[in-house]
Amino acid sequence: MDLKHTDAVATDAEREAVDGLLGPAPSGWDGGTTRNGEDLRWARGGASAAKDRRDQLLPALHAVNDRIGWISEGALGYICRRLTVAPAEAYGVATFYAMFSLRPRPAKVLHVCTDLACTARGSAEAAAGLTAGLGPAGTPAEGAVWQESPCLGLCERAPAALLIQAGEPSPTSAAPHRTAVIAPATPAALASAARCPADVPTEPPPEAAVPQAGHPDLVLLKRVGTTDPASLDDYRASGGYTALRRAFALGPAGVIREVLDAGLVGRGGAAFPTGRKWEATAAQPDTPHYLVCNADESEPGTFKDRVLMEGDPYALVEAMTVAGYATGARQGFVYLRGEYPRAYERLSHALAAARARGLLGPDILGQGYAFDIEIRRGAGAYICGEETAIFNSIEGQRGEPRSKPPFPVEKGLFGKPTAVNNVETLVNVLPILEHGAAAYAATGTGASTGTKLFCVSGQVTVPGVYELPFGASLRELLELAGPPRDLRAVLLGGAAGGFVRPDELDIPLTFEGTRAAGTTLGSGVVLVLDGSVELPRILLRIAGFFRDESCGQCVPCRVGTVRQEEALHRIMDRTGAAAADDIALMREVGQAMRDASICGLGQTAWNAVESAIDRLGVYQ
Repeated sequence: MDLKHTDAVATDAEREAVDGLLGPAPSGWDGGTTRNGEDLRWARGGASAAKDRRDQLLPALHAVNDRIGWISEGALGYICRRLTVAPAEAYGVATFYAMFSLRPRPAKVLHVCTDLACTARGSAEAAAGLTAGLGPAGTPAEGAVWQESPCLGLCERAPAALLIQAGEPSPTSAAPHRTAVIAPATPAALASAARCPADVPTEPPPEAAVPQAGHPDLVLLKRVGTTDPASLDDYRASGGYTALRRAFALGPAGVIREVLDAGLVGRGGAAFPTGRKWEATAAQPDTPHYLVCNADESEPGTFKDRVLMEGDPYALVEAMTVAGYATGARQGFVYLRGEYPRAYERLSHALAAARARGLLGPDILGQGYAFDIEIRRGAGAYICGEETAIFNSIEGQRGEPRSKPPFPVEKGLFGKPTAVNNVETLVNVLPILEHGAAAYAATGTGASTGTKLFCVSGQVTVPGVYELPFGASLRELLELAGPPRDLRAVLLGGAAGGFVRPDELDIPLTFEGTRAAGTTLGSGVVLVLDGSVELPRILLRIAGFFRDESCGQCVPCRVGTVRQEEALHRIMDRTGAAAADDIALMREVGQAMRDASICGLGQTAWNAVESAIDRLGVYQ
């Protein structure tokens, strides 16, 4: 693609897609088809205009990709003129995300998950069947193309696939494009979906992913399956917006004190105290403050946030309003996985309903507090789950992590104080305010209070999202899900986590308990593997995942993830002395990544492989 001198022109459909987002081009300098006398006398824009509009770059790329199925040179050029962005910079952003294509492709794209949970459940056979029926991945056939995909967050229905069909949006749906989930993804079902998406069965409701749905002891999942996720009235009838009213009664400082006293820590894996983060953000004199909900749960094996957003979207809207009030934010952003179309539709509907009822907007519940929420879709980049990479992505930059300090509470989104929390963390704030900090802290353990959502997948009888109090053992959780008779290993925390043996199932599921056992709770992934799974191939898939998802910004991660995968390829069928040299090399590379990588991706890329070698005796 020539980024400087090109005669390519956007088609009418491409221009319509961009103008539908940004509005009509105000002048010839902004991409208008003609220039009038005023345009010829002076030019608007420049560096200030580019800065003001840059954050619309990712939504504009989505608009074209959703409508056409790929982003042409002419479309990219039109976006650049509308936003005053240099073509080279826009190209760098567009090529950063796996869901975008800058080469022609059919409107129907079938994303077939080949990540850990799906690999354990036979995705290789599904991919082989597609290759035989439609041709190799990336080869257009019969008006569609299929490609291998990292985790789609559909692990409870593994093996799974997601069909995305570009075209004009439906007038009856908030979804930006037509989608269909194929699960289980058998070769016949995948081939049929690629040829005729209308034949795909209706996706099951969110409660199908919650085996405990309706149980009276549930806290975070209590409404999933019992309350209509589309009805604001149902949500309020089940106790919704009680927490926000108490927040207004307590005041911002009182809300933060309750969260601190409850002992709530982040549920994304880092376990940082939420109250301290909010307190630090609220104390910053620089304004405005922002709130970002990290809904880009891309850790392989994780799908709890998807279930919450699909099954109880108003809970997230209320929780974000509380968080915004406590931290002094007037604008919130939900950074949502691009692979979550139903969550996007449900959240969009919930936001519109909340605005219409005065629960978002300039004067919420007559309290004089103004707050609103905007959804920004990701486009297939695991690294954008890192809190500072989210900022760059929203701002229209490549989704690469920033160096810290300064920390987000000081300089985050748009260079302003920002609080970042994931969906599960935010939703935990509601029971804290509804029942009080003391009641919340009475559940769990001293260092891990409340309940935790666990994403159980792999070789179990009943996969799904389970909610248990902190302190329950791994054995108790697996008994609920139905473990296999020939249990080989359990991966805790996803690709960035670690393996445990069948004789270690009494590990308490707390942050401190897993840490003491030499593993991690992470985001709550519990991937169960039996004797039929070839562990060396699982490790190779983990290494391939980190190699693909490394943003390439820092050398330790960019080079280390490649060297790790190369070594695993070499020792795939070796054991003992034949593998010793490569294992020693991986230890050295792994330690370098852990010590010198700029963010958690490189720092944890060696964890699962290391634990498999040391705890499970793989390659011995």
